[in-house]
Amino acid sequence: MGTGASECIAATPHDHGLSMALANFFDRAATAASQVLAGFGMAAFSERLQAQVIGISFDGEAARSAEGAALLDMTIRLLARLYPTLMIHAVDDRATTHAAGLASVAQSINPAIHLEHDANRVTIAICVGQATPNIAGTKFFAGSNGWTARFSSSDPIGCGASANPFGAGAAACIAVANVFRAVFADQIPSGSLDTDIALDLRSYRSKTTADTDDEIGPVDLGETHLVGLGAIGNGTVWALSRLSSLTGTLHLIDHETVDLSNLQRYAMMGQADIDAAKADVAASLLAGTGLKVVAHRATWGAYLATRNDWHLERVAVALDTARDRIAVQGALPRWIVNAWTQEGDLGVSRHGFTDGCACLACLYLPAGEVKDEDDRIAEELGLPEAQPEVRRMLQTSEPVGVAFVERIATALGVPFDALSPFAGQPLRSFYQSTVCGGVMFRLTDGGRPVGTTVPMAFQSALAGILLAADLCKHARGELKTVTTLTRFNLLRPLGTHFNDPHTRDATGRCICADTDCIEIYNDKYMFY
Repeated sequence: MGTGASECIAATPHDHGLSMALANFFDRAATAASQVLAGFGMAAFSERLQAQVIGISFDGEAARSAEGAALLDMTIRLLARLYPTLMIHAVDDRATTHAAGLASVAQSINPAIHLEHDANRVTIAICVGQATPNIAGTKFFAGSNGWTARFSSSDPIGCGASANPFGAGAAACIAVANVFRAVFADQIPSGSLDTDIALDLRSYRSKTTADTDDEIGPVDLGETHLVGLGAIGNGTVWALSRLSSLTGTLHLIDHETVDLSNLQRYAMMGQADIDAAKADVAASLLAGTGLKVVAHRATWGAYLATRNDWHLERVAVALDTARDRIAVQGALPRWIVNAWTQEGDLGVSRHGFTDGCACLACLYLPAGEVKDEDDRIAEELGLPEAQPEVRRMLQTSEPVGVAFVERIATALGVPFDALSPFAGQPLRSFYQSTVCGGVMFRLTDGGRPVGTTVPMAFQSALAGILLAADLCKHARGELKTVTTLTRFNLLRPLGTHFNDPHTRDATGRCICADTDCIEIYNDKYMFY
């Protein structure tokens, strides 16, 4: 699970010569789409997006229910990151008062977004509530009932009366995934649309009957750590922020700031958050809960170095690399829940340490040779022979000189003027800005792909929601899923079997086979 490569974050220049309605982080969005669409081309991709008018239609009943409001909120947050034209369609007068708030959210993400008013121009719409709207285009229906996410391609669904956000958030991700598959149907192999879905996030099983126990109730997280506040962490924060009955202490750990390119899939971030510390932004979003939230602008290792007590009761992991995940397991928390996105799927995994099941490190032990960062960056910059220079510049944070930028431009066959604004940055920042941020991808019309997986926003958001759901279930003693992993692929029809009983590493290399680690773990928690 995961890519084993560092998350790329970067700002990209705003003027791409594209329609003003496309977001100023469009290069990053295009990079993500190129990894899942066959026959990708930048010009054709942007033209197809600009030909769409995506509707969000809802009635007053949906707008006034907590589940409906959550579903609408996540839907607009996901759609506004990719589609340049949206129509917010209020079916009745009660819904109209909610429309302005949704428009404000969309504009906070992409200030250039066009909000259409002609219902006859809608190409695809996500409909929430009991009404079938009188608008043009293909209609998808999304709804929820507490823990259950629901979707239909034919009939209105409605939303439950609970304050539980999990089914609603998952329904939004499923509906937005279907919009994407519909828009790019000819470029997604086996990506046909879903018909009818009822997915229970308590057990991760398809269900056909309604449950009466849909309220989540009070949740005491005790002392919990959320490590990583990127795209998955944003999905987790979205879900937790909608639970006013949370109590306990939540440590938020991330050393980075919000970058423009992060907006491509960070569900909770907008233009106003750029350059702010991720941990601080997340803490502010959780202010409405009953949690004591402690923000740590630090890496996991740096945080542990300041902590005298290494009893770590519950850790939620939303990190990007295998190395970082193994490092979390190395601190021997009592229990870990981990979420990931990768090219084929997304999911969540659960880990003790001495229970005979796979620990977190079991899932991420390297198989075969893994390229060093300096080798990978040198290759992606088109200068594999410059690996010694790249290594030195990474180690010393040496700024990239104009001459080195000229060499990169020549090697990759791109205009020097397009890269020169990034000269003078440390090499890692230069790489994140030009390669990870999608600049190089645009300049080469997709011929220079990013070496790491860049998920779509709906994939990352669902992974984060699953992480929050399992965190809350575990804290309440209600985690019914005993299998190690749960997987979903939102680029295919959803299917019915999601749980994967992954076994522990059989080679003896993992730390969960080390007698010293086992003894330390038992000493930490046996009487604690």
